[in-house]
Amino acid sequence: MIAPPTMRRAVRRLLTAALAAATALLALTAPLAPAAATAPAAATAPATATGPGQDVDPVPAPVERLYGQEIRKIPTAERVVALTFNAAWNDQGLDTVLDELRRQDAPATFFLTGDFAERHPAAARRIAAAGHGLGNHSYSHPHFGDLTPEGRAREVLRADRAIRDASGTEPLPFFRFPYGDTAPGQIDEVNALGFADVEWTTDTNGWKGTAGGMSVAKAVQRALDVLAPGAILQMHVGSPDGSGTVLDAQALPRIIDAFRARGYEITDLRTALLGPGA
Repeated sequence: MIAPPTMRRAVRRLLTAALAAATALLALTAPLAPAAATAPAAATAPATATGPGQDVDPVPAPVERLYGQEIRKIPTAERVVALTFNAAWNDQGLDTVLDELRRQDAPATFFLTGDFAERHPAAARRIAAAGHGLGNHSYSHPHFGDLTPEGRAREVLRADRAIRDASGTEPLPFFRFPYGDTAPGQIDEVNALGFADVEWTTDTNGWKGTAGGMSVAKAVQRALDVLAPGAILQMHVGSPDGSGTVLDAQALPRIIDAFRARGYEITDLRTALLGPGA
């Protein structure tokens, strides 16, 4: 159950103060942590002063409407779906994915780990140059439940800085937990850092490869099994074993064609969740 807005605001204020102090300490003690890392600019808005001595909450930024929840579907009755790709291992399959998205005139959102961005800055730049959104998938893809709040903050902020530096663009205020391993308190923590938690309706499981019993046909079927207004599909760039076999890249043309044949359009997750101009 989602807490009332006033309670969520109070929790965010407490978390923001605690995490700001933790981040400052980490910046001084950990050379790899970005000293100037801050939450995305879109996450805050100036307060509206209506009179002296009044305690007025800031005007909510679009992303703040998404706080306090685990987003696994776009709230809509329209026949639209969103394509997302996680990138943590390597950039194998990325050229195929970007070429197909361009051919089909379809938008997508890519959730990068900071480690991936640092190892493959050209890939991050290609994604941004193609006009797709960049989200945050942590720095090193750990199990967040095994970390302290300070460790989780460091993972989020360090990834944000790495993605900014590699891509040369402003990332989205979207965070996707590694392994989809979410918890209400941890979602509050990421919200306090300026990010909404954006997960998925289903994963194609193409990342498992043929060795894991998957095929292009099975990946396509998993996408179709959850086809409904507002579905968010998760796929992956690269292969965990470095084999070069990226089933999601191979399945993408069939997935888009199948969605459109059933009367669905591919929507941009940015505008779907944040509104026009995002």
